[in-house]
Amino acid sequence: MTARLRPMRLADLDAVLALEDELFAPDTWTRAMYRDELARTDTRHYLVAEDEGAVVGYAGLIAYDDEAHVATIGVATGRQGEGIGAQLLDALLAEADRRSPVVLLEVRADNELAQGLYRRRGFTEIGRRRGYYQPSNTDAVVMRREQIR
Repeated sequence: MTARLRPMRLADLDAVLALEDELFAPDTWTRAMYRDELARTDTRHYLVAEDEGAVVGYAGLIAYDDEAHVATIGVATGRQGEGIGAQLLDALLAEADRRSPVVLLEVRADNELAQGLYRRRGFTEIGRRRGYYQPSNTDAVVMRREQIR
């Protein structure tokens, strides 16, 4: 099952923050962080996945001329495994490919499911960041994908 993707709006933040808490506590982004990201329309691209009026996922991209970064991606626990994460990631990568030759991301070292999705989309591990996610002090795997031409 796929969801409808659309640009994230300030009005989505309550739903997005609820998902943040469900998925990433205690290492969650704040409302202020999302507000700042949504205000930077020149280099940011944030989406939500909506199904029957409910936000079931979200994702964000930071894109510059030389490289892009998958900033965040999350899908409601009860909706994981339906392809929504892949749908969001593919939309981010399509946007990244319009802007930049390289895409980077960090993913929790203990999130093997997400790492598998990224590998299937052409990402390779290039390093680790010890204690990257705070306050949980969880390591991150750094991954890179070069634009497919």
